[in-house]
Amino acid sequence: MHADAGPQAPPPETGEGIMKLDIKLCGVGGQGILSIATIIAEAATEAGLHLKQAEVHGMSQRGGDVQSDLRLSTEPIWSDLIAKGGADMILSMEPMEALRYLPYLAEDGVIVTSSKPFVNIPNYPDEAAVLAEIDAMPHSVRLDIEGIARDNGLPKSANVVLLGMAAPFIKLIEPQQLRAAVARIFAPKGEAVVAANLKAFDLGLNHSQNK
Repeated sequence: MHADAGPQAPPPETGEGIMKLDIKLCGVGGQGILSIATIIAEAATEAGLHLKQAEVHGMSQRGGDVQSDLRLSTEPIWSDLIAKGGADMILSMEPMEALRYLPYLAEDGVIVTSSKPFVNIPNYPDEAAVLAEIDAMPHSVRLDIEGIARDNGLPKSANVVLLGMAAPFIKLIEPQQLRAAVARIFAPKGEAVVAANLKAFDLGLNHSQNK
């Protein structure tokens, strides 16, 4: 580039030696989407990665649909928004919300989602049809995270079960780094809360690893 060439476009965020992961987070208000993003961001920072997170968009009050973009990279990131077709992962607390953002999923991207609908509209689609569409995707993993959390005495930790499910697919961060971030984030709430959320994380991780 000549010295007088003027302002240039940012360099591409993929290429030789550059590793990135773009995650579309979605669900409904009150399900703990922001907590998942906070834990991933904590682990990414500890791992020395660059990250950007878009603001949460949608009706963030309990029951409204919400979504946010979380971008991780070994190099600086120039935008906090994920382009359509650019998400390496859709991480969703609700199955229909996962399908809502399919246009953003890359061809080889993965869907990690709860299989339990949050029926907050009168014309919610047929549950079996929603799950069949998810299962038809080349790369997807789903689990009734609310049921698993409840059955294990962890009713407030379904979102951390989901994070555990996603851990093997977050290639820039080791599962143990995410697990350690869970402990750090919940430490101010006491040992019992930390232990509950570590158990929730392990339940989700074991599900994905045994698929």
